[in-house]
Amino acid sequence: MRYLTVVPTLVRVALEDVELDGHLVKSGSTVVLASSAANRDPAKFTGPNTLDLHRNPVGHVGFGHGPHQCLGQQLARVEMRVAFPALAARFPGLRLAGPADDIPLRERATVYGVTTLPVTW
Repeated sequence: MRYLTVVPTLVRVALEDVELDGHLVKSGSTVVLASSAANRDPAKFTGPNTLDLHRNPVGHVGFGHGPHQCLGQQLARVEMRVAFPALAARFPGLRLAGPADDIPLRERATVYGVTTLPVTW
């Protein structure tokens, strides 16, 4: 979720004047939040552009933050911890049907992902 943020940007409207890092954001202003950039912040993460599956997952904003956290985040976590390993156990020969670089991505959709995922087992 940190390395490849599913929802790379969020749009919000400031409800009141607020100062962020020395900049005044006025009430009613539209704010674009780049969660994909925040999840690669070198001030927050060591080696932010490295995929490290053993990294402590604390601190990323892949599911949003505060009152705007994703309602489906617990389901997504269960899928990652239970469903994916169960799929791998059930189909131990499951592999991509071609090179990973050939998988078509949904780059212009609101939610980032793949359009198809051809596999073989």
